[in-house]
Amino acid sequence: MNNLTRILLLFIIPLFYNSCKKETVPGDENLSLTKNSEKHRPQFHFTPPEMWMNDPNGMVYLNGEYHLFYQHYPDSTIWGPMHWGHAVSKHLLEWEHLPIALYPDSLGYIFSGSAVFDERNTSGLGSKENPPLVAIYTYHNVKGEKAGEIDYQTQGIAYSVDSGRNWEKYQDNPVLDNPGIKDFRDPKVFWHDETSKWVMILAVDDHVEMFGSKNLKSWYKLSEFGKTAGAHGGVWECPDLFPLPVDDKDLQKWVMLLSINPGGLYGGSATQYFVGDFDGETFKNDNPDQTLWLDYGKDNYAGVTWSNIPESDGRRIFMGWMSNWQYAQAVPTIAWRSAMTLPRSLHLKTTNDGIRLVSLPVKEINGIRNETHDLQEQKITGKIEVTDMSFEVTTSEMIFEFELTENASEFGVELFNGLGQSISVGFNASRNSFYVDRTNSGNHNFSEDFGGIHYAPRISRGNTIKMHLFFDVASVELFADDGTAVITDIFFPDELYKGVRLFSNMGTVKLKSGKITELNSIGLNSLTDK
Repeated sequence: MNNLTRILLLFIIPLFYNSCKKETVPGDENLSLTKNSEKHRPQFHFTPPEMWMNDPNGMVYLNGEYHLFYQHYPDSTIWGPMHWGHAVSKHLLEWEHLPIALYPDSLGYIFSGSAVFDERNTSGLGSKENPPLVAIYTYHNVKGEKAGEIDYQTQGIAYSVDSGRNWEKYQDNPVLDNPGIKDFRDPKVFWHDETSKWVMILAVDDHVEMFGSKNLKSWYKLSEFGKTAGAHGGVWECPDLFPLPVDDKDLQKWVMLLSINPGGLYGGSATQYFVGDFDGETFKNDNPDQTLWLDYGKDNYAGVTWSNIPESDGRRIFMGWMSNWQYAQAVPTIAWRSAMTLPRSLHLKTTNDGIRLVSLPVKEINGIRNETHDLQEQKITGKIEVTDMSFEVTTSEMIFEFELTENASEFGVELFNGLGQSISVGFNASRNSFYVDRTNSGNHNFSEDFGGIHYAPRISRGNTIKMHLFFDVASVELFADDGTAVITDIFFPDELYKGVRLFSNMGTVKLKSGKITELNSIGLNSLTDK
């Protein structure tokens, strides 16, 4: 960043924060919130205060705080030398922005990775009385890359003994050398109780490899997975591996998340998953002939889950990067780039198609709910505008139940503005699929890959179609049929959507129930030196 840019930012950033207005939300259970007016800035999704952000990193819970680190370039709104940005939250929604945690050094940029609480102090980097947080990340050596080398990605660690406020890099980094593979990155580490060791799952070109360690500093290879499984239209990235109960009962399966770019279902970035068994060394896939997708939109990538969630909570909580590498660096935002998805709890459910991963919005969203507008049971033919609401729908939660009739063809909900732009979310009966249509949603000039309709197949049965939606200024997240079909898409209208209407094309559908709830802003907390 040059001196002129720094001077301009000194004036621009205070003006931005002064443009915010404080809102106190009624009810002790709710938050004291801040609303900002920057164009396209989400109101209840995580965004960086400024500049570039991509993958969520190092997600770990400790002492009542959810830590979120993220790929960050503090000097531009396009990708550059990667740092780890840092924020903490007590309830997964309102975030306190902390100073940058990890900076590039002589070994390279700080690429994606994970963080663990080394409760037993196996690493010796803390003490029995004060165990450390340990971050495990990829070093990306740009000099080596430019020199034509292929072993320029290695794995390093850093540690903190003050609840993640200050970090010290391990003096003998890297802890895992590159064996001569170009893409060798994104370590996700967890403690495996049954075999009493740390396990690392690492993205290696077109597959993943497992490594084991007793101390987080010395690693040995365990196994490989994926060369003949899943989608292979691009490089594998950002893996995760964790157990989940099936149907909340005694049967347990392991879930592997695996991001891929390019090669997503609708082009560019996407995340697939595998369900199977893991014995501490080897993962065995239950569905070797199927490719399963976590999300059927274009804008949920590189997501992983929090470690060290207390057993008393018991959830597996996920968050992804809400963008796509096809256009992430070109979207029409000025002061910042990118947002994260809503945090989601993951579950395994037995369906007619087999065991599938289900995503649900976390219960903490209850803390930002405000006024609700209830819709009466009615038949929908054509388009019916929803009126008499006392709040704007640009930041809202919508829950609908439709009764599928024989002549219902395509139906759902549409947000629109005065410029004729709209975003539609619906169900297509002939395809038996939910969809988001952003072909007319607003500004598409930045990428020819942006527009389109994204379909998620319905795997539930019955005549009741459930849609659970979250709209936040420039994004929509659909959790359909209790989270069995999920679509996440961003959009950029030239003015805010002000109206909402229900529609049924070529037929009549019955709305059994519906409600639209205003969601309050989480604001944009200023940086702190804590």
